[in-house]
Amino acid sequence: MAAKAKSELVDLTIKEFAKLQKLLDGIDDRTATVPHPEDGITIKDTILHRVHWIDLFLGWYRDGAAGRPVEIPAPGYKWNQLKEYNALVRERTRDVPWDEAKTRLGAGHTAILGLIQGLDDGDLYATGRYDWTNTWTLGRWAEASGPSHYRSAAKYVREIVRKTAQAA
Repeated sequence: MAAKAKSELVDLTIKEFAKLQKLLDGIDDRTATVPHPEDGITIKDTILHRVHWIDLFLGWYRDGAAGRPVEIPAPGYKWNQLKEYNALVRERTRDVPWDEAKTRLGAGHTAILGLIQGLDDGDLYATGRYDWTNTWTLGRWAEASGPSHYRSAAKYVREIVRKTAQAA
């Protein structure tokens, strides 16, 4: 169930990040770069994807707050082009070392949590406050970019670890 207040969002963000972090602590360089047998995406790819989308969200917020146009999901892309866009993100981050990927995730988490903590319930959950959020509140966008992404990443990591163990 989605958070409906700042305190819930802060708690959820911290909780889901801690779960993902604990899982990633047990992942070595080799495991982080084993391609998923079905889609070829690695754990490292997954983590850097989450970092990228946190950065996108923070950029959307900054642009909107500054009165600049907000280009969602990314400049020059529409939602129906996500497969191609995400492949481009993977290509651009292919050479990022695993330790740096984890460091970037930690920095992204700190940034999104800091934004959430710096806002109030009205900023996060008043409907119609930000034109670019459409029918969602800013808090819902933050949840989708942070804790929901952490949760889905953890699920994917566990799946790759399980499939890698089965193949060994």
